[in-house]
Amino acid sequence: MLKKLSAVLLLWVTCVGYSGAVSAEATMTVLVTGANRGIGLELARQLKAEGHEVIGTARNPQTATELKETGARVVKLDVVDSESVQAMAAELKGQKIDLLINNAGMLGHSAQSFADTDFDELIATFDVNSLGPMRVTQALLPNILAGKGKTIVQISSTMGSIANNGGGYYGYRASKSALNMLNKSLALELADMGITSIVLHPGWVQTRLGGAGAAITPKESVSGMLVVIADLSPEDTGRFLDYLSLIHISEPTRPKR
Repeated sequence: MLKKLSAVLLLWVTCVGYSGAVSAEATMTVLVTGANRGIGLELARQLKAEGHEVIGTARNPQTATELKETGARVVKLDVVDSESVQAMAAELKGQKIDLLINNAGMLGHSAQSFADTDFDELIATFDVNSLGPMRVTQALLPNILAGKGKTIVQISSTMGSIANNGGGYYGYRASKSALNMLNKSLALELADMGITSIVLHPGWVQTRLGGAGAAITPKESVSGMLVVIADLSPEDTGRFLDYLSLIHISEPTRPKR
């Protein structure tokens, strides 16, 4: 069923194109973190194919061969290293960014029991998945304010849900839950600046993180996410959205106007 829905989305995108934040009719500058593989790499591919300017980050640009092949501008970035984040911001000073996609993430230790939890690994997972997006967003806020899209997308997961929790994966689940809450607060603060900031679930994707047995391919996931992003409006800020549709999983943060 998931694959059928994804195929329908992909066909719709191919036939009618995008109409919003990533519209092919209006060239945008998009920065994608963690763009050297998986979902981030596919985001770079599809956005470049639509004619947008893409800045893709990687911890080691020298080995980001596939990212370079997309035609994206490659910038060095380690989201847990404050000096690296500031160096990236300095390199991009004056560069307008219409859409920031905080995609970089890690699974961390997949402990299925509390007794097996590695707390150093748990802290490292929080650093990447929860604090990393906040570091990058803070550093690039002037760039986003200068852009016309003024959109931030945090790639999260339904594994961060309290209600829908199957147990295990303590660090990953908690870090994504924290990201969801951080974005909610961020959305409240940035709404008056005209910035829309959401969290987006990409589905269970066949990547190094998701595993070969996952339900959908990166191409299917990204095609669906770009449809959702294209239809965003300021009223969506603070929401948790799903890649398959415009399902509003959480209540919106109404910006004050």
